Amino acid sequence: MVSSGPRLKRKPYEKELFRLQAELVNLQEWVRTSGARVVVVFEGRDAAGKGGAIKRVTEYLSPRIARIAALPAPTERQRGQWYFQRYVEHLPAAGEIVLFDRSWYNRAGVERVMGFCTQDEYHRFLHQCPIFERMLVEDGVHLLKYWFSVSDVEQERRFLARRDDPMRRWKLSPMDLESITRWEDYSRAKDEMFVHTDIPEARWHVVESEDKRRARINMIAHLLSAVPYEDVPVEPLTFPSRPPSRGYQRPPRDEQHYVPDHAATLG
Repeated sequence: MVSSGPRLKRKPYEKELFRLQAELVNLQEWVRTSGARVVVVFEGRDAAGKGGAIKRVTEYLSPRIARIAALPAPTERQRGQWYFQRYVEHLPAAGEIVLFDRSWYNRAGVERVMGFCTQDEYHRFLHQCPIFERMLVEDGVHLLKYWFSVSDVEQERRFLARRDDPMRRWKLSPMDLESITRWEDYSRAKDEMFVHTDIPEARWHVVESEDKRRARINMIAHLLSAVPYEDVPVEPLTFPSRPPSRGYQRPPRDEQHYVPDHAATLG
């Protein structure tokens, strides 16, 4: 369903986000105890809000269970491997969740548009990708794929905001700027990718992200509805009594090196 209406206000957004994040903790506990494997793929336009959504998903989760896979450009050796090989090693084991901040779909997007792969490599990907994903699902992996969609006007506004913010300027790469001039090329590549890879076993779910708050809420709510998790009974924790002292004495403080009290300089 396409998002509509005014931008979601902060107060209801934060309230619902916290509720959903509590459910994500329940999902994590089910994954841990049941040995389930969950893969979540985040794709979409540059500056469409993928990173912000991933941050909210993982905010209260254990990094030992929920991992983010954001792979750099392939090495020379990796370029000589089967294309999916370097992604396979990041797939979850039992009791793990992996969130791909971009994924094997690089080949159908940036590599296709920028000419970083050959025509044969591209068409081989379109043929092999549905097979690869069916194998994951058949083996019991819960595979969710999200495409974050944003308009050209909103994308450019976010690019300009990054350019003018020294804390976020690192997010703006030459490849991002190149995407402005290739908007229709990326649109055609996405459309063709959907035709070949939107399969019954692993559907694409489009997240309208003109409003980042609305996009995050919608995406997380869908994720929770798509994984058949159950509440896991919480074992009560009993704190032991602290034993009596056996004569331990702390070394003198002046024998240790402390960080300066920078906080004391604040008003």
